[in-house]
Amino acid sequence: MEKRLLPSQRLSIAAPVVSTLVALLISAIPIYGGGVNPLIGYAELLHGALGDKLALTETFVMFAPLLLCGLSVALAFTCKFWNIGAEGQLYCGALFASFFAVYATSVPSFIAIPVMLVVGFLGGAGWAIIPAILKVKLKVDDVVTTLLGNWVMTYAVAAILFGPWKDPVTGWPESPVISSTTKFPILIPGSRFHLGIVLALLVAVAFYVIIRKTKLGFELLGIGGSQTASYPAGINVSRDFIFAAFLSGGIAGLAGVGQLAGILFHMTTDISPGFGYTGVVIAMVGGLSPIGVVLASLLMAIVVQGTQAMHRATGVPWALAETIQGIILLCLLVGVFFTKYRLRRGA
Repeated sequence: MEKRLLPSQRLSIAAPVVSTLVALLISAIPIYGGGVNPLIGYAELLHGALGDKLALTETFVMFAPLLLCGLSVALAFTCKFWNIGAEGQLYCGALFASFFAVYATSVPSFIAIPVMLVVGFLGGAGWAIIPAILKVKLKVDDVVTTLLGNWVMTYAVAAILFGPWKDPVTGWPESPVISSTTKFPILIPGSRFHLGIVLALLVAVAFYVIIRKTKLGFELLGIGGSQTASYPAGINVSRDFIFAAFLSGGIAGLAGVGQLAGILFHMTTDISPGFGYTGVVIAMVGGLSPIGVVLASLLMAIVVQGTQAMHRATGVPWALAETIQGIILLCLLVGVFFTKYRLRRGA
C-alpha cells in the first residue's frame, strides 16, 4: 500500500459513484434475505426521499443538521484538530439556545431569532474550545477529550431535563416549549422546510469563502499540511488552532439550534439521533471540501429518508434499514481511502 502523490480528478469523481453502486449491490443481499425484491426496495427508497413534495422537503429537513455537522468536522480536520465532539457541541448549542428561547416571549422575531442563533453558536463554540486549549497548552489528546465531551454534555442535558426542567404535567424530560417568536418560519407551506435549511447552506458558502479566499483559510490549510513548517512561515498556530475549534463548535451548535427552533420546539434528550457522529463520516467522504461535504450530506440525507420510507413501504426491518445506511457509508469511506492510496504491486 502506498500513498498517491496526486490523486486524479477522474478518480476523485469516479470513486464515490463506484462506491455507491457497490454498496447498493451488497445491500441487495440482506434486502432479498428480508423477503423483498431489491429493485422494489430501491424504488421505494428513491420515492421516499425524492418522489414528491413532502418526501423532498423532509430530505432537506434531514440534510440541514447533517450538513452543519459535516462542515463543523471538516473545518476542524482541515487544521488537524480531531474534533469528534460535534454531537456534544450540537447539544450544548441547543441547550444554550433553549435557555434564551423559552423565556424570550416579549422579544420580536427579528431580534429573537438572531440572538438565539448567536447564543447557540457560542454554546457550541465554548464547548469545543475546552479540548482545543487542552491540546495546545497541555498536549492532551483531542480525540479523547472531544469524544468524552459528547457524553459529559448529553448527561448534563439529561440531568437538567430530568431535574429542574422536567415537564410537571406529563413527566417527560423536556423543556417548556420555546417562544413563538424564536421558532424558525416555514418557507414552503404544507411542509417542515424551515429557515434553518437556508441558513445551513449559507454556512456552507461562508465555509467555502473562508477556506478558499481568506488568509485564515490559507493558514488553516498550512497548519493541516505541516505544523512544523507553519511556525517559520509566521503563522500563529496556537491562535488559529483555537479559533478553528471555536468556529467548528459554533457550526455544530447551529445544528442544535436548527433542531430546536425548526423541528422540535423544546429541548429534549434525543434532539439528535447522532448527527454529530455522522458528520465525521460526511466530512471524510466529502474530502473536507465545502462542495464535497454538501454533496455527501445530501447523499446521506437521501439514504436516511429513503431507508425509512423503504422500511414503512415494504416491511423491511428497521434494523436492516440502518444496516443498509452503514453499508453505504462504509463503502464510501473505502472509496475515499483508495483515492488517496493504492495497492503496491510486488516486484
